[in-house]
Amino acid sequence: MLKGFKEFLLRGNVLDLAVGIIVGGAFTLVVAGLQNGILNPLIAAIFGKPDISKVWQFTINGSHFSIGLFFNAVLNFVIVAAALYFVVVMPVKHFSERVKRGEEPVPEPEVPSADVVLLQEIRDLLAAQQELQR
Repeated sequence: MLKGFKEFLLRGNVLDLAVGIIVGGAFTLVVAGLQNGILNPLIAAIFGKPDISKVWQFTINGSHFSIGLFFNAVLNFVIVAAALYFVVVMPVKHFSERVKRGEEPVPEPEVPSADVVLLQEIRDLLAAQQELQR
């Protein structure tokens, strides 16, 4: 039972997911640092408010509205989307275009392990047996 759990944890996609979550959390800190260290002081200097979430606040019949809070969320989204585009999407697109032009070698598919080959053979034999029974 522990061996199966260990194999599950050590599969590439689980490790990639874990690394992605950790990098995403760290990237959130970078975005927060950019906003709190550079953008919010800039906005404070321009609008005379401590940060963008305090800009354009008003109250109607006891309900508080904050347009700046919405702009703060939009700004965070734009920063994250831009960083993902320039750090992930553009390099992958550039690499795939180079592969299409033949400038980069096409990665070889992984050779399946002996267990996978055996399971594939069993699957094929069972499928052939079912065809014979029909």
